[in-house]
Amino acid sequence: MRLEIDGKAVDAEPGQTILEVAHRNGIHIPTLCYHRALKPFGACRLCSVEIERHGRKRIVAACCYPAEEGLAVRTNSPEIKEIRQMLLELLLARCPGEKRIQQLARDYGVSESRFPLENEHCILCGLCTRVCDELVGVSAINYISRGIDRRVGTPYEEASDDCIGCGSCALVCPTGAINLNEHIYPVTSEDITAIETRYLEGERDDDLGVYSDLIAARSHIRGQDGGMVTALLLSGIEHNIFDAALVVRSINGYKSEAVITSDMDEIKEASGTRYLRVPMVSKIVDALKVHPEWRRIAIVGTPCEMRAVRKLQLRQQLDSMEPTLIGLFCFESFDYEGLKVFVEDRFGVELDTADSTQISHGRFIIEVNGKSYSCAVSELAGHVREGCAFCTDFVSRLADISIGSVGSPDGYSTVIVRSSRGRELLALTEFMRTEADKREIARVARLKYRNADKNIKVIVEGLQK
Repeated sequence: MRLEIDGKAVDAEPGQTILEVAHRNGIHIPTLCYHRALKPFGACRLCSVEIERHGRKRIVAACCYPAEEGLAVRTNSPEIKEIRQMLLELLLARCPGEKRIQQLARDYGVSESRFPLENEHCILCGLCTRVCDELVGVSAINYISRGIDRRVGTPYEEASDDCIGCGSCALVCPTGAINLNEHIYPVTSEDITAIETRYLEGERDDDLGVYSDLIAARSHIRGQDGGMVTALLLSGIEHNIFDAALVVRSINGYKSEAVITSDMDEIKEASGTRYLRVPMVSKIVDALKVHPEWRRIAIVGTPCEMRAVRKLQLRQQLDSMEPTLIGLFCFESFDYEGLKVFVEDRFGVELDTADSTQISHGRFIIEVNGKSYSCAVSELAGHVREGCAFCTDFVSRLADISIGSVGSPDGYSTVIVRSSRGRELLALTEFMRTEADKREIARVARLKYRNADKNIKVIVEGLQK
């Protein structure tokens, strides 16, 4: 179809918006809430343009209005400039300290606002909530309330157990608002550098992160692979390195929950891997309230959970706690209900009766009543949890010590030491030692990074207008 923008005849394809056609033809229209990979939302209205057809004029949002045959569009008329000036004056009053708002206001000749100044940072553009929902698929945040009380937050404005710390919301946020939300944990590249500098020590490796030692280890404790996670926890309790440990235990068959305990028998019972994402951050918050005497807590979790705890540390929200982070290797986790149905359909057994589950050499292995069943992990693709496709970390790069099976002989655990705290804990633990295959660990780490990086690039490229 053919239309006109600022006196220039341009072509458009069916389904394109005025904003898309303008951008394709090098015509600038300012926006704050638009992203190419997200559905149009029309929140900021800065993309307002004047359209005319059959002698009738209207003001519409260019990001939402579809291109039409014969349409005449004016993007910079005196009336449109006046509308944008008013919008920017209102935004400047709401967020006077935000540099992007200040710059846009200057571009349109607005130096100050006539309205009473607020001390907000969020402009309610909705980019963070939409990228979390539409692309990452987690929906950790959304709008709360309405009218002048409208804001972005987590359910009940409590610590989120859904946020995976991928940082996608921080990437798209046009202001610094999202990093101020204390109930989610977006970890940016700047955050990672700060965490590594403050909490970790050793040489930096592109694939494995910062570390000082890499070994394969086997303890005398019966557990997953070399049983090293359980051995480290028991050693930490025994040598008074920490007061309690946050672990995942079964509550109903295979379904699991996170608990914080100082009981060594409970820690032993929690051994073994559940390939599920288990709510964890809220348990940490609750523990600080219920057991104020517990200050030194070992936290066992996946890379996304390590990111959440480290971000809380950076924000000084865990000042009363001294955590020791034991990170698990994790390529992806699965939905409990989906995995349960898959196991029953594929193997004819109940997931809840499993003696153990394991992922090894690209295969998912389940033991039920002494019998082993397995399939390629790729067969489980339809049951991978939301958000895993945006996680670049396989080896829990931000933990004090990381544990996994990749890169070690059968019956051994790979152990990566990343901090003085991790080194001290390992030194107090009894185990047998052999060499780990760094190349194999790096290969899997690169694979996960490449997969996630493709998805993150969609977000980054959408910001380039």
